[in-house]
Amino acid sequence: MTSTAGTTRPTGRRRVVSAAAAGALAVSGVVLVATPAEAGPSTRGCENRVNASIDKLLTCVTAAGVTEHLAAFQAAADANGGNRASGSTGYAASADHVDATLTAAGYDVVRQSFEFPFFEQTSAAGFAQVAPEAATYAEGTDFAVATFSGSGDVTAVAQAVDTDFTPTATSTSGCEAADFAGFTAGSIALVQRGSCDFAVKSANAEAAGAAGVVIVNRGTSDDGGLISPTLGAPGVGIPVVGTTSALGSTLAGDTLALTVDAVSEVRTTENLTAELPGRVDDGVVVVGGHLDSVPEGPGINDNGSGSATILEVAQNLARTQLEHPVRFAFWGAEEFGLLGSQAYVDSLTDAELARIGSYLNFDMLGSPNHANFVYDSDASTFPAPEGYVSAESGAIEATFEAFYDSRGIAYEDTEFDGRSDYQAFADAGIPSGGLFSGAEDVKTPEQAARYGGTAGVAYDACYHQACDDLDNVSQLALDQNSDAVAYAVLTIADAGTGPGQGNG
Repeated sequence: MTSTAGTTRPTGRRRVVSAAAAGALAVSGVVLVATPAEAGPSTRGCENRVNASIDKLLTCVTAAGVTEHLAAFQAAADANGGNRASGSTGYAASADHVDATLTAAGYDVVRQSFEFPFFEQTSAAGFAQVAPEAATYAEGTDFAVATFSGSGDVTAVAQAVDTDFTPTATSTSGCEAADFAGFTAGSIALVQRGSCDFAVKSANAEAAGAAGVVIVNRGTSDDGGLISPTLGAPGVGIPVVGTTSALGSTLAGDTLALTVDAVSEVRTTENLTAELPGRVDDGVVVVGGHLDSVPEGPGINDNGSGSATILEVAQNLARTQLEHPVRFAFWGAEEFGLLGSQAYVDSLTDAELARIGSYLNFDMLGSPNHANFVYDSDASTFPAPEGYVSAESGAIEATFEAFYDSRGIAYEDTEFDGRSDYQAFADAGIPSGGLFSGAEDVKTPEQAARYGGTAGVAYDACYHQACDDLDNVSQLALDQNSDAVAYAVLTIADAGTGPGQGNG
């Protein structure tokens, strides 16, 4: 059973663990060994037996088992440039681990490829005034590289395009090719944020021969600070940055140096799904989380922890038939805008969507300074987008709460606002819910009293950073939340027309 004192149950299962994964466990300092006095019920043979009861399944699903998969994800990152971002070899290695694990457990794995816009800034950018005076500007304070900017290292005179930078919300600077009449090719274009897309301004500047683009904020009372533009998709081949109104409005006629080194291109990645048949064919319970990391790091908590937990549950249900099918899903390109789950939902026919009874989402389950957050899918604490909340989505939330209540584990609501992969399913009218253990927000003193940990510190201080590695995971959070996942999957999938079943 789950311990609230920070211990984890040992595993007696025979598992095939790669040498790389074993090495990652050893290097991280994670030790998952228990003395006989600490050992709970034996988990020997779990993956080869029917685990159709809560007690059997929760005995088999362990933090140790989840951590074995986390070690494989860490090894994938270590061998491939330090990350598992979609479109990278690190992601491909992670997907191969998921595929091999599920195939060995007896599942038929479907790998769905899709294209997506990829952007990665590969080194620090530079922005400076060369003349008439020298000044160096700070990235993140004075300027920000536009997402999907092209690359380049240019020194040129800055030329304002159809603007004198008077504060306005409706500037058309750079919105039309005619705005660049008289523009000197080879100059850096200064355009003001306004009524058309940044991509339009940048493309027009490039077509006019600009060597680079600086997008200046509007200068109005609510839009004067640093702007971090996005161009929406690859296509612009010159460097593009955003800056403040105060700085940008002073640069016309100055000689500027601008350096951006980035990869901006369309890449291919994939989702992986595998279905456990049920006694009936409808009311499918989709259990998903994103497999990819950000380019900045290995993403072991975000979201190796969710993916590894789903994989652990799938292994231990492989010989079990529940009332409804369970479809285990591992999404690509979440970190680029929830793209994989949306591509998957978009690919389904109306009949295929109608088979789905519920969607359970698991994103960041092992935050080192964790809280236990349940998506507020009954809208009892936070408002939710229209159509997201139903009696069935509320029943999903109640299922997680029932687990935590039964174990005396603290929990609380978190916004059900579409920040993770449940968005595509909720938008399609499918009852959804899930768990989360915290990201960049700061733990309150009240939460520290309830969960332990440190008040005034982020739930995950390594969120979207290189330090989100195997040492950045709470074994207590994994233990509690992997049990909660297993409990909810079995309860909802075996519920007939009970909790969480929307279409079943």
